Amino acid sequence: MASCNICWKQSAGKELRRLDRSMIPRVLSAVEALGSDPQPSDCKKLQGAEHLWRIRFGEYRVIYSVDGTVLCIEIIKIGHRQSVYKT
Repeated sequence: MASCNICWKQSAGKELRRLDRSMIPRVLSAVEALGSDPQPSDCKKLQGAEHLWRIRFGEYRVIYSVDGTVLCIEIIKIGHRQSVYKT
């Protein structure tokens, strides 16, 4: 599969800046890896949503959308596992 572009929602960027400083590099390296493999072995598809996936880092989650037609991955939400799934 070709390399995908990674797009960040503005709210996801703000959530990333609010994370613990030690967690930010881990999240960024995993998000960059999504560009070459949008569905790694540790990702899970979210129920009730057609294009939403999640990857986890300890107690934190990254929710993202994969659009295969335009080769784009949009990072939607980053947060603690207790609050990231709430709308």
